Amino acid sequence: MQRQSLLLTLPHSLYFCFPESIGNYFNFPEHEVTREAGALNNFNIHFVVSGKGFVELDGVIHELSAGQAVLYFPLQKQRYYSSKDEPWDIRWIHFYGGGGLTEYLIEQGLHKSPLWTLRQLPALIDAHEELLAEAEAHRMLHPGRLSMLTYALVTIFVEHASPLREGKSGASSDRIMELLPIMQQEAAKPFLLEEWADRIGVTPYYFCKLFKNATRMTPMAFVTRCRLQLAKQWLLERKDVTVGQIAEEAGYPSVSYFNKRFMEHEGMTPTAYRKLYGAQGGN
Repeated sequence: MQRQSLLLTLPHSLYFCFPESIGNYFNFPEHEVTREAGALNNFNIHFVVSGKGFVELDGVIHELSAGQAVLYFPLQKQRYYSSKDEPWDIRWIHFYGGGGLTEYLIEQGLHKSPLWTLRQLPALIDAHEELLAEAEAHRMLHPGRLSMLTYALVTIFVEHASPLREGKSGASSDRIMELLPIMQQEAAKPFLLEEWADRIGVTPYYFCKLFKNATRMTPMAFVTRCRLQLAKQWLLERKDVTVGQIAEEAGYPSVSYFNKRFMEHEGMTPTAYRKLYGAQGGN
């Protein structure tokens, strides 16, 4: 079965991203697409909800199943098709944008792999369904909403997609993702790389490699973000506590280093942040 909505292509898009077409194919074993290089000047995401299908890359055939996706950049050669025995339920979107979209996706590392695994498939399905329903019901009547919903879908993909791996490496990356909430809870404690690596049974070097592959940042960069988030919250909620005390409780024994890191991330000192947003919160 096929659901799809084909939309007008805006010649000079005012929007950061905009859908060219969007759809959902299921119980459709005949689904098969081949495009030569240069044929399609849009980004293209297909993600599998159930069943399975195949993607051919450089002569190698890769099987995709539930929770996995393929992302093509504009003008790339494309070949993908459903399994005949277990037809995939696949959702897809072709999209494009004004200045900055390509740079944004490259900055997020999405040019490094065409095949991806998705940590939050239900969230992506919900975002896709909302966009598809809007396109089916109103076509181009509300272009601003189409752009907003496309951006929401793309950012969910960016946030929850990891390069597709197989075997032990993929399992280890899953364990990294399971550690993130714990690392966030314990961010104010001293960060000991060896202890975190021991939790998933790998060396510190390999832990760092897995962590960066899974999150696109180093373990220390993640902990720093968590500490600063705690500090920002405490600066506004605990107005009777000094900046030095907050720095120490957030894991920064040196106030000067805390000020430096805070300035790098927020563009202002902790004191200035407290004055600015504390005052706003009181209005």
